[in-house]
Amino acid sequence: MSRLSAEGEAELQASLKQLLRSVDDRISEAPSAECAEEILLHLEETDKNFHNYEFVKYLRHYVENSLGIVVEEETRKSTVEDGQHAIGSGQDTLIHAVTRRARDSTEYQRMMQTLKNTVIMVVESLINKFEEDQMGKEESLRERQHVPSNSQYNDNCSDSDSSFNQSYAFIRQEQLQALAEQLDPSRPKEVRWEALQTLCCAPPFDVLSCESWSSLRRSLCTALADPDLSDNVLQFFAKSFSSSPLNVTREIYTSLAKSVESSVLFLKLSFPADSAAVDVNRPEMSRLLKQIRLMNDFQKDVTTYWIRHPEKYMEEVIESTFSLLSFCHERSSAAPGAEKALEPIHLLALLDIKASWFKKWMHGYYSRTVVLRLLKEKYRPLIVAALQQCMHYSESCKSFPSHATDPGSDEPQNSGSAQRSVYTGRELEYAHFVHSLCILGKVLIYTNGRKLFPIKGRKRKDPVGLTDLVVMLINIVYQHPKPLHSHTTQTDADSLWPSDLVMEVLWALCDRTECASDCLYQTPVIQTLLAPVVALLSGQQAKLKSPAATLTLVADVLARIANTDRGLALFLYERNVDVAHSERTFAAHVIVQFTLKLLDKAPPSLSEADGSRTLCGAFIFVCRQMYNTCEGLQVLRPYGLHKALAAAWKKASSLSESVPAPAPGDNAGTSSPELQNMLIWDETLLDSLLNFAATPKGLLLLQQTGAINECVSYMFSRFTKKLQVSRCEKFGYGVMVTQVAATAPGVAALQSSGFISVLVIELWSVLECGSEDARVVRPRTTPMDPIDRSCLKSFLSLVNLLSSSRSVWELLCRQPLANKSEYTLRETPSSIPDLVDRLIAVNSDAKISSLFHYEQSHTFGLRLLSVLCCNLDSFLLLESQYSICSVLLQRQRENVTEADASEGEVIVDALSVERNHVLVRVGVVGGPSERKLPPRVLQEGEDPYPWPMFSNYPLPHCYNLDPPQILQNSQDSEISEFLASSKDSEDVGGWMETCRRQYFKVMTSKPNVLTGNVLADFLDRVVTRLSSSSAECFFSPAQHKAEEQSVKSVALSSVEQLGINTCLRYGSRLQLLKEDAADDLALLLKHTKLFLSTQRVKVASELIIQQDGYPGHDWLASTVFLLMAGDLERSLRFLLNLCSLLTSAFIWPARMHASVHVPVEVAESGIPPVYWCTAHYVEMLLKAELPLIHSAFRMSGFTPSQICLHWLTQCFWNYLDWVEIGHYVSTCVAMGPDYQVYVCVAVIKHLQPDILQRTQSQELQVFLKEEPIRGFKVGDYLEFMERLERRYRNIVLSDMTNIRHPVT
Repeated sequence: MSRLSAEGEAELQASLKQLLRSVDDRISEAPSAECAEEILLHLEETDKNFHNYEFVKYLRHYVENSLGIVVEEETRKSTVEDGQHAIGSGQDTLIHAVTRRARDSTEYQRMMQTLKNTVIMVVESLINKFEEDQMGKEESLRERQHVPSNSQYNDNCSDSDSSFNQSYAFIRQEQLQALAEQLDPSRPKEVRWEALQTLCCAPPFDVLSCESWSSLRRSLCTALADPDLSDNVLQFFAKSFSSSPLNVTREIYTSLAKSVESSVLFLKLSFPADSAAVDVNRPEMSRLLKQIRLMNDFQKDVTTYWIRHPEKYMEEVIESTFSLLSFCHERSSAAPGAEKALEPIHLLALLDIKASWFKKWMHGYYSRTVVLRLLKEKYRPLIVAALQQCMHYSESCKSFPSHATDPGSDEPQNSGSAQRSVYTGRELEYAHFVHSLCILGKVLIYTNGRKLFPIKGRKRKDPVGLTDLVVMLINIVYQHPKPLHSHTTQTDADSLWPSDLVMEVLWALCDRTECASDCLYQTPVIQTLLAPVVALLSGQQAKLKSPAATLTLVADVLARIANTDRGLALFLYERNVDVAHSERTFAAHVIVQFTLKLLDKAPPSLSEADGSRTLCGAFIFVCRQMYNTCEGLQVLRPYGLHKALAAAWKKASSLSESVPAPAPGDNAGTSSPELQNMLIWDETLLDSLLNFAATPKGLLLLQQTGAINECVSYMFSRFTKKLQVSRCEKFGYGVMVTQVAATAPGVAALQSSGFISVLVIELWSVLECGSEDARVVRPRTTPMDPIDRSCLKSFLSLVNLLSSSRSVWELLCRQPLANKSEYTLRETPSSIPDLVDRLIAVNSDAKISSLFHYEQSHTFGLRLLSVLCCNLDSFLLLESQYSICSVLLQRQRENVTEADASEGEVIVDALSVERNHVLVRVGVVGGPSERKLPPRVLQEGEDPYPWPMFSNYPLPHCYNLDPPQILQNSQDSEISEFLASSKDSEDVGGWMETCRRQYFKVMTSKPNVLTGNVLADFLDRVVTRLSSSSAECFFSPAQHKAEEQSVKSVALSSVEQLGINTCLRYGSRLQLLKEDAADDLALLLKHTKLFLSTQRVKVASELIIQQDGYPGHDWLASTVFLLMAGDLERSLRFLLNLCSLLTSAFIWPARMHASVHVPVEVAESGIPPVYWCTAHYVEMLLKAELPLIHSAFRMSGFTPSQICLHWLTQCFWNYLDWVEIGHYVSTCVAMGPDYQVYVCVAVIKHLQPDILQRTQSQELQVFLKEEPIRGFKVGDYLEFMERLERRYRNIVLSDMTNIRHPVT
């Protein structure tokens, strides 16, 4: 290659520049020259554009021109020598041979020498040009250095720019040694400046790893104090922070911290304490701010990677920071107007006012432990200073209220887009306060942080504890409340409002149980929060600047406290609020009284525009956190809050209706503010009323207000939008829907709101339609479970909805099935009767052909039927109206192996197995050891289903287990001896006390003795003695002397007839009844029906269950009949005597149906006392005694009240063995009606392991309803019940005795 022409040299330079620019990023990131060389050597492998570079094309063309002839000649020679063209692996051999010979040729050596000389010449030319350009830039910079700097401090200073925005020139160790000598403080400033310029262009890693780094670092720290050199030093430090490991950058950071400390000590900066201005553009101030800003950037970024390094590096960074921030001057004077020392923490607060650096350090456990340890051992003054600043701000507000009238005026704010450069002394103090408050708020969250308290503050005799600090923060809220409707364009300023900052701290404390317990759940804190409320209740003026705004914030904190178990107990059961004359009362009483006052008429000081409604809604929300729990409602119920809310809602509804609607041409979004506010207030009241439905008794109170339909409609609108119940609720509306659905008025409201229709349509969509209209990415899997996972949610929702027999009666009674001859494929069911018709009572080919997924859908229906039939009253209704058993038997007869049903056997398939299970479940009555239900799954082996199927009654005997032998007579028992020795003349009270002791002793030692005739004698004697005492009689004695003819004329419903048949089958199998007992049982039921009809009021209710007597079978009367061995007279006498006792109101559901013994409004509601009293207290005791179970029910969307109502209504039939059913009745009669509550709690406690397990598998509802209570013995849990009695009898029994006035 001949010497390049000038034009060729320029083209080669341009192509080389193109290559270097394209790889500039990779070269810049290389930590050393060796790494950069490796990157260039492997560029073809890593750069997809490698062959498109002009320099690469030039090299390829040059090689082809120089070696092309040589390669062709060598290829020809190798081919001739081999005698044939090489293929396969031989081809590689040829290529290697030709390449080796070409590289050994003289032409190759000549080409390489020429190419090397050419490239060296081009590179030298490029370097010369680079040096000329660099010298020109340095000269211009040197000229600018002599011009006085007039730059201002701003957030875009170059020290924090990216370290990769310049190209690096690689530097040798000798050059770094020379630079270290040039940077010596004794050298002229110009020499040091030039050395810094060179240093900034060098790779930071090479500089930091050189042998001269120690001397370099000292020289750089010295240069920081020089105004002309500090910017260059900061630029180098910034690049080093972004590209070096922590073991190196920690040295820079600590040096920077020491430099700042030295500068502050040397400059002795100060600022005026009043409103005089401080200019941060002063050179020394600007220099300090830049240094602290660089430190702050590093503080916030280092947390992302310091965990990868030894802890000592992190500790060194933290310690140097705390050392700097703990550094302070002695204040010259504390008098107003005196100058105060400007400390590093003031400048850090200006740059990071909310201490985000500290929050990041406290976020991870790795760094938090070091931070808190250093604060405890060495740097406690830092926390003392933060506390002192908060105390100073609080006291200054009290001492100089005119200075703090508008806290927003003290906040460092942005004015437009320009950077602030002038701050007043009060603004600096306020920034310091905000920074200190954020640090304290983060420290309080953690246990070791709270251990730093109490702290001895300046000018205070007593140390400041956690409670003192929280009280001080609350007082700051009182002094600087944020107006309710403050409209400001500065969102940053909003976040710096004192009350907002304090509320953030209080919210963080509320969200953590231990923090709240240590800091908030203290009497002084509650007193401080409620002090303005107490003042307003007593007719005084609250000393608040903006009472409505302040009290709204107070209500927010109170609501968060009340939302926790410990906070709720603090409000309900501890006298922690001072009222007049040193009297102390409960916080809950003060809150509800104030809420009622706001609902009635707000005090004049609170009647600001819409502020009074906002405040009232906030305090209603506090009450709501209490009354949506059983224990809270117990305390708040006497105040009649539900009535006040209902009255306010009715008033708001009428007012909103009177507000004129927007004109037809108006925009819908521009409705009047008055109308919008009224609608919001209306929804607030409805939502508050709705939350009464969270508990059984609360649901009764809601029903009594007359607003249940509107509340349920409101709930449905939110439920369909999947909205949260409230900001304090962790679950949705599932539990509330279940609670509402347990009662007839509740399920009627759900039906009228459209909830049930939407539920059924949604189920049908998932079950039958699926997502066929969606794009099929992969085929839909065949369901393996009887109920596919996609349908499980709908299935459980239906189980919750139909769990109560009263709900089933309300939805299905008198509702015939369609039984059409033809169903269109687009015909979608929309009600429960439609669902029964299409999925359960599948008795025709038309119904089968109308189902896209017949087997899956019918299996779903049979599973739902199985759950429904667990409730005996629901089954009797279905059987009496739809002959469900006949339908199932007919389908079994049709599903046989032979055409002749009498000859063939039932085919075993999924549907026949399900039908067989349901038929056995409804055909055999008994507890866990009295019947055997066939499984729903096949077994492995030759006989996969050994259980006999049937298509006609009676059932195969294998499903009836031999019941345990019932001991009819035991004359040697202590109970028999006690009854034989007692005299009727004895005092009833003393006799009952002795009787209970004997009963307890026998039940805990020999419970099997108390069966048969012994149990019948015991019950008869106890009820007779109690009913003969006026002190023990709660109701007036029964007067029933009906003539035989009038009794026989009483008609029993088809449900009652089916119930009689069920009882007779059970009694006969237990060998308790004779063959002619059917007439006696029917006559007993007629007697009780006639007698109870005289005890009922005539109600004007649209509910179906209120129109034809008691909805269901009288299971207690049937139980008594079996206990008395079918003795009609004895059974009737027992029931009539029982009627005068309080116990009858709860263990005998038919007794209190529409009873005259409760207010007419309650009788019309159709809600039984066993629900709004017994089940209510079961839930209350579960939360207190068995919190895990209570939480499990909440998570499942099911309620303990539902299953307890189920068990108690049918007297535990099918759930307990007969002996235990008798013991349940005898326990409630002998020990008191409140033992009904304790029995239910004991049963649930017994089931705890199963409940927790089934909750995880989403089977809790189905398990509780379908499975018997295995292994439960009343006697085993009698001691547990006695403990519950000692703790809760005063509450439970007193409320039971208040049955005549349940809503007052």
